[in-house]
Amino acid sequence: MARFTAIFDANVLFSMTITDIALEAAQADFFRPRWSADIHDEWIRNLLKKNDKHDRARIDYRRKTMDSAFPDALVAGYEDLVHVLDLPDQDDRHVLAAAIVGNADVIVTKNVKHFPDSKLAPFAIEVQHPDTFLIHQRGLNPAKFLECVRRCRSRLKNPPKTADEYLDGLKRAELVVLASELAKIKSLL
Repeated sequence: MARFTAIFDANVLFSMTITDIALEAAQADFFRPRWSADIHDEWIRNLLKKNDKHDRARIDYRRKTMDSAFPDALVAGYEDLVHVLDLPDQDDRHVLAAAIVGNADVIVTKNVKHFPDSKLAPFAIEVQHPDTFLIHQRGLNPAKFLECVRRCRSRLKNPPKTADEYLDGLKRAELVVLASELAKIKSLL
């Protein structure tokens, strides 16, 4: 089992595209994923706010499936730590608290500026954008990572996606560098 541990901010789990590829890589034992009930609540709340036509039952199913697939991912017992932490956006303190209690090596977030190195260094935690994080995972074992990407793409059946359409989806999800690197081996996708 992977020992390198990543906690995912809500803005990462909000994106099904990013969540799918990240959790596929976690399933392949590239790293150990972590999140908290507060992080779940935040991505769900934001997803419903963005589009109130989302089916709440399907969202709850997604959350339960994530928790079932990774039974040690849900971090608890961090709540008392939230109020003693200091970050530029105080609403992000719960993420850092969960990262500390969950023994995370990295916080994966689109809001990298909200987690300055000076605030994370005392806890030996880094921060990475999901694009950077996934590129690093790919670098550990490109062939194994390619298989993860292929499994993700193969699940897209309604409608199926061509390699170009899949790469465009990665770009829309802000995985620009990953899409660029995968474009070089597009015929293998």
